[in-house]
Amino acid sequence: MATERPDLAAMLYPLVRELIALELPVLAAHDVSMWGYSVLTALDDTPVRTQAALAEAIGADKSRIIGTLDELQQAGLIERTPDPADRRARLLSITPQGRRVRRTVRKEIQAQEEQVLTSLAPADRKTFVRILQELHDAR
Repeated sequence: MATERPDLAAMLYPLVRELIALELPVLAAHDVSMWGYSVLTALDDTPVRTQAALAEAIGADKSRIIGTLDELQQAGLIERTPDPADRRARLLSITPQGRRVRRTVRKEIQAQEEQVLTSLAPADRKTFVRILQELHDAR
């Protein structure tokens, strides 16, 4: 009889909780919320988006992210401009400052992640991250 293993969610959840706990102080140090970081990441990956497309990309309700967008715009991290094709819609773009903040935050978060992964052999770390990336990209 094969040895039973826990469900994937049961194995991943404690790790995800730990990673989020490590991310929060990094985000706070840069005055960016978790949603704000998600917005900056999405806009850095695809520079111009409508609010609706952004909300869909990060899995948020359009109305839920308005406050986050306001905060990011006030901080000079994003810009909102009228869409020439639809004046009711706004196009979002990341500013150079927003790009710097996002990249600095990512670098600091990934340094924290390395601490969590130190229990794995270096080759296993690379494999683990590669497989997670493949699963992420498949979604």
